[in-house]
Amino acid sequence: MTIEKLATIFPQPILFESRRRSIQRFLFVPQLSIKALWFPLLKRWVKDRKLKQGKRLTLAIDRTQWRDQNVFVISLIEDRRAIPIYWQLLSKRGCSNLGEQKALIRPVLQLFKGYKVLLLGDREFHSVRLANWLQSKQIGFVLRQKKGTYIRL
Repeated sequence: MTIEKLATIFPQPILFESRRRSIQRFLFVPQLSIKALWFPLLKRWVKDRKLKQGKRLTLAIDRTQWRDQNVFVISLIEDRRAIPIYWQLLSKRGCSNLGEQKALIRPVLQLFKGYKVLLLGDREFHSVRLANWLQSKQIGFVLRQKKGTYIRL
């Protein structure tokens, strides 16, 4: 939905342009961040599901091109469903790099501090440096490897 469509149905007895600007200002309020609104809801949802601290949570990371947006998302896997937890819009086309991957994962690790985390990733996340970083944070991981990858113990 666009801001213009919202302004059209917004029930304020003011000019259309004023409604549009009001909605724009509202959407840029710092209190409307993912961390401020969505994280407390997720934390409460996990608590209400009786997922006690120390229990393992399964997370999945993925990146997709949606229309003209490059969306990078981390999701909680629960009852064979993926619930988006945190996402970023990348300002470039193509794969994410290690810095972007850490920036996506860190806030979620803070959110679920005290839980054991298993992180799943597809072939885009086959980096040894990412695996080493996850291991240093004591995060379990399963990163799918490309077919021709040589693995040495």
